[in-house]
Amino acid sequence: MNLVLLAVRWLCLVWAMAWPVTVVTGIRNNRRRKHKALGENAKDRAKGDVDNKLKKQDSTKSLIVKTEKLLKIKEHDFAIRPGFGGAALPVGIDVQVESIDSISEVNMDFTMTLYLRHYWKDERLMFPSPSNMSRTFDGRLVKKIWVPDVFFVHSKRSFIHDTTMENVMIRVYPDGNILYSVRITVTALCSMDFSSFPLDTQNCSLELESYAYNENDLMLYWKNGNDSLRTDEIVLSQFFIQRFHPSSGLAFYSSTGWYNRLFINFILRRHIFFFMLQAYFPTMLMVLLSWVSFWIDRRAVPARVSLGMTTVLTMSTIITGVSSSMPQVSYVKAVDIYLWTSFLFVFLSVIEYAAVNYCSTLDEMRRMKTGKLPTSYNVNQAMAFDGCFHDNDLELTPYPCLPTAMSSNHYRTPSQNPVDPPTEGTRLRRQRSLRENLDLLLSKSYLIDSYSRIAFPMSYLLFNAIYWSMYSS
Repeated sequence: MNLVLLAVRWLCLVWAMAWPVTVVTGIRNNRRRKHKALGENAKDRAKGDVDNKLKKQDSTKSLIVKTEKLLKIKEHDFAIRPGFGGAALPVGIDVQVESIDSISEVNMDFTMTLYLRHYWKDERLMFPSPSNMSRTFDGRLVKKIWVPDVFFVHSKRSFIHDTTMENVMIRVYPDGNILYSVRITVTALCSMDFSSFPLDTQNCSLELESYAYNENDLMLYWKNGNDSLRTDEIVLSQFFIQRFHPSSGLAFYSSTGWYNRLFINFILRRHIFFFMLQAYFPTMLMVLLSWVSFWIDRRAVPARVSLGMTTVLTMSTIITGVSSSMPQVSYVKAVDIYLWTSFLFVFLSVIEYAAVNYCSTLDEMRRMKTGKLPTSYNVNQAMAFDGCFHDNDLELTPYPCLPTAMSSNHYRTPSQNPVDPPTEGTRLRRQRSLRENLDLLLSKSYLIDSYSRIAFPMSYLLFNAIYWSMYSS
């Protein structure tokens, strides 16, 4: 019994000593929890203040809403043009040509990059502004308001640049005036005339027109007259631009009526130097080379034939190479006239030697028939080497004497002629007939080469004078 009482006393003593420590520890833990909670609340408040400040500085989340409210976009139907039911809406156009990227003769088109700007007034977009300052927006607003539906007539391909963002800008003024600018690359048709190619001048135009609105609803015009078309410094590889100028007109469609149309006209003149190096100079050299055969002995058959065939084949290669890069048109071009005429000169130089060789052969055959060649002369042996007779192989006998009667009657000298002698100061010259001239050429075939040395160059010079004076003007 005493042991039980003693144990109870010890337990009470231990509990009395441990209770103050437990109370103090709990109080400290509670204080720590309170301090931690206060710190977290303070951080949350600070973070909230920062977020509120950022929201005040960056209002992009509500910008579209504010713009729609400011411009009253939801209060109007922008599917209808401004001033519907009234007079035609004037839309001014201003163009700045950035570059002409390419010109294709084969496809008959050109590619141009330009800045197209539209100017019009829409009173539905008027907004109050104490400072009278305009507001500029990107392409997202364009989809919510009315814009002119201008398109490019005869265009094959076109696109709006979208790097890094879509190159579209719209500026709205407080009084409702609007500027709409877009950067476009367009490939359009250009009807080219190659009758003077490559000494040609091409007139191309880019045409703008409203697709849906005829002249009763929309009136397109150049905003600043001739100054509405501006260009940067444009350098092309094969052309230089003589002139850029705007113009305007009307286009009629049987089902919808008359439409205003604007033209961006530009005149292109081709650089000739490239074609001089690729076509004209090689052709001239081949023609000159074909004339070398006129100074080669007519008995050197292999030399003259190989030279003629080489020049003919080279001219064929030049014509094929030039024609492969040209448009396939159904009419004759200036370069075709020059190439084929030069080819004709080269071909005639080959024919000229054929005529010389043929005349020489006829002359030798005639001499054989008249007995002017020895009986032991072998024709096949004389012609075996180069195809013609050799004069040094021939032993020509002197011409036989004419009969006495013939010499006395037909070959009487003027002093022996019973006709009265001519008076002083006159000269008698007997003209040869055509047959006699042919006989002279047959007997002296080398004269054909002599005449060709003069006739061919003079004819070619005359052709060049006529050609360049006609197409260079």
